[in-house]
Amino acid sequence: MKIKIKWKNIFLLLLVLYIGYIFVSQQITMQNIKKQISETKSEEQKLKVRNQKLQDEVKMSASDVYIEKLAREKLGLIKEGETPVINVNK
Repeated sequence: MKIKIKWKNIFLLLLVLYIGYIFVSQQITMQNIKKQISETKSEEQKLKVRNQKLQDEVKMSASDVYIEKLAREKLGLIKEGETPVINVNK
């Protein structure tokens, strides 16, 4: 019994395999792109939160209350009539 192999059938088989390979390859690429988009959106959200915090700090730094707090903490300044407290443990 001889099996006849037709070139037309071989060509169609190879064509179907090639199309299947392209389809799977594109699906993998699409998944990778979706993952990158998700990661980028997550990073963008984190940066927006950080940016908002920094903007709040900038607004706060212009207030007299913040400037007074810094002067007390960093420079050790006190208001007239206040008694300074010195921590000897530091």
